[in-house]
Amino acid sequence: MKVAVYYSNEDVRIEERPVPHIANGEILVRMMASGICGTDVMQWYRQKKAPRILGHEMAGEIVEIGSGVKEFKKGDRVFVSHHVPCYKCHYCLDGNYTACELLHAGNYDPGGFSEYIRVPGQNVKSGTFPLPDDMTYEEAAMIEPLACVVLGQKQAKIKKGQTVLIIGSGISGLLHILLAKQKGATVAATDINEYRLNKASEFGADYVFRADRYSSDELKTINKDCLAECVIVCAGAKQAVDNAVSSVDRKGKILFFAVPSSDITIPSVMFWRDEITVTFSYGASPLELREAIELINSGAVNVKKMITHRIPLSECQKGFNLVSKAEESLKVVIVPDN
Repeated sequence: MKVAVYYSNEDVRIEERPVPHIANGEILVRMMASGICGTDVMQWYRQKKAPRILGHEMAGEIVEIGSGVKEFKKGDRVFVSHHVPCYKCHYCLDGNYTACELLHAGNYDPGGFSEYIRVPGQNVKSGTFPLPDDMTYEEAAMIEPLACVVLGQKQAKIKKGQTVLIIGSGISGLLHILLAKQKGATVAATDINEYRLNKASEFGADYVFRADRYSSDELKTINKDCLAECVIVCAGAKQAVDNAVSSVDRKGKILFFAVPSSDITIPSVMFWRDEITVTFSYGASPLELREAIELINSGAVNVKKMITHRIPLSECQKGFNLVSKAEESLKVVIVPDN
């Protein structure tokens, strides 16, 4: 089978690998759509584990069923999560599923950018979801990124009437805009890219600002001389951190949905005095995945408009080029060659 092997952002090679063999309790899925995540092109994060077959936003068709699998059958259309919790450890029993060691260690084999994927038993039990009849495979590739945003906004605790600043208007920033607007917030968004700023407006941002010319004074003009009650960082640049620190109001919250490659330094005395909360969000659990499926299926979140490119697996390098350059693209989805 064909697989796309990541060596670097500029070196994604199409190679041949055997189709994985499945064991009892496992399933084999033919990839029908697999999204390229922003983290897939975080070279400082990915290259240290290269070569590797990436892809964790995968939907497809079940083509083989292992013995003991009762809840699925051949031909079922499914979304498969790469990360699932154990539901047994201290963290899971406390409801903190994304802190589970299994969630961080597990994955499917070999990765979403391949023709066929072996889904381990735990992922079959907890991370495989039937697709609604009207949901396309490409829409299903948006389930995981939306679920991550759902979890992030649970931590952010956005309330009606708050002003929320979203730094970075890529796919995660746009999803945050949509959900924050649904909660009744006034949303400002930044980016250095005019295309993405236009998309931020299109997806509901009340105000947009060029990140390279942004000043927190602009927030005060739209929020009664106050800063933002919540800042969500969806960009991995140091300037994004600086803008977040300068833009959060007293008693406010900064959610780091993305982080830079170097450690973050914060003005701890100011944050202590102003009682500012800093939190981070990583991944999603099956609970948020189910919520994301419902949001897409109900039409509450229209992800179709975010999918700008569909790239055949054999041209995966082209998809990585689009995402890493971050010019006029939003969601890039890898699909089968035929």
